[in-house]
Amino acid sequence: MDDNVADDLEAVNLAADWADISQGLRKDLGHQLHSQWIKPIQVGSFCAETGTLDLFLPTEFSANWVSDRFADRLSLAWKIARTEVRHVRIAVHPGRRQLPELRVGESAGQSFGVMPANDGVEMGGMALSADTIGTQGFTSSVGLDPSLTFTAFVTGKSNILAFNAAERMAKVETPQFSPLYLKAATGQGKTHLLHAIGHSYLAAHPRARIFYCSAERFMVEFVQALRQNEMLEFKARLRAFDLLLVDDIQFIIGKAAAQEELLYTIDALLAEGKRLVFAADRAPQALDGVEQRLLSRLSMGLVADIQPADIELRRSILDSKLSKFAPLEVPSDVIEFLARTINRNVRELVGGLNKLIAYAQLTGQEVSLQLAEEQLTDILSANRKRITIDEIQRTVCQFYRVDRAEMSSKRRARAVVRPRQVAMYLAKVLTPRSYPEIGRKFGGRDHSTVIHAVRLIEDLRQRDADMDGDVRSLLRQLES
Repeated sequence: MDDNVADDLEAVNLAADWADISQGLRKDLGHQLHSQWIKPIQVGSFCAETGTLDLFLPTEFSANWVSDRFADRLSLAWKIARTEVRHVRIAVHPGRRQLPELRVGESAGQSFGVMPANDGVEMGGMALSADTIGTQGFTSSVGLDPSLTFTAFVTGKSNILAFNAAERMAKVETPQFSPLYLKAATGQGKTHLLHAIGHSYLAAHPRARIFYCSAERFMVEFVQALRQNEMLEFKARLRAFDLLLVDDIQFIIGKAAAQEELLYTIDALLAEGKRLVFAADRAPQALDGVEQRLLSRLSMGLVADIQPADIELRRSILDSKLSKFAPLEVPSDVIEFLARTINRNVRELVGGLNKLIAYAQLTGQEVSLQLAEEQLTDILSANRKRITIDEIQRTVCQFYRVDRAEMSSKRRARAVVRPRQVAMYLAKVLTPRSYPEIGRKFGGRDHSTVIHAVRLIEDLRQRDADMDGDVRSLLRQLES
């Protein structure tokens, strides 16, 4: 293999490992800490001889801060992900122009809204001018991801209510309901909508004060203020916001003092006509360990449920992402395969597409169904429902009203061959079995017979609406 290609592949693998590690740290640390300190990290090179991996940050201050507080955690995470990593070295990105650190108050990086400075005073991946920083150390758009906007959010039946409610919350007119409570499982878009509300509200109210945090981060700040006898300042700062966005509210479970402060904050902001949005992975009534008064406040506005994305929405999401990669061609059968197979959450779906395209671009290969199966093994295996070939054969036989024994017979009658070919195609799409393994389950047929059947049904689905309808109906039965 060419050295340049090998280096590119190594870079892709390191990036994939870092994506997994970063996601885990986000869950452990909360969105705020993660956005401030972990997200800006860039993965450098790995030296196989010494087992040393370089991690780079934009400034000396941020590199020292991360090294002091997260070095052990980062080192352990990388050693688990890659046994060959023995040392993790945290440093300033080489060749990066160094700027004076932007500090607000005496405890830079410790209070709400203060982030490590970057080139162009970039904060949390978002360029801000110095005059957006308020006198209390807040920024008007702290922690908002610039890519998570309403325009980038793809809607379908499962999320249209939450989307419309979020848009209404961000408009100039006073919303009919507050607070808005977004309920969805992991990776279904609730965090995206929180960020989109913040961006849209800031566009309509340029001087608005917005605060976005996770419930875990809220508790961290609350405890720090309590220990430093700064509760009055904490309350004053928190209640000065025009829009409060709190993610993962389920993590405030059991923290009585923090719950009480959040309750008082909600009452104070609502009394002044301010807007509040909360997000969680469960309904308010399902939050065990939360005081009844707080549950009442959380559910008094609108609880908007985001259901798991259906197959049509997953297709639309993939199509919307493909425009970023033009003129790269992604075959329709690959999109269909990803949409059907990666069905746990939208985040994994988009991540799978990104990984596949990055691999294809860096290696010069064409995007194909075979490449998707080879490179997305972990994601696909985690999402696949455990459907067996026996189950597929039984369902196909019932659908076409043929005897089960025909799946293994040598008969060549069309009424038998076509259902058998459909069953082979479904076995390849819905199970991790290889062509030879599938052939053995169909009367010991050769793998070339299975390949022919798969390609034939794929072609027929493109040309024959009845065949496509049959396959779609069978897929719904088997995946339900």
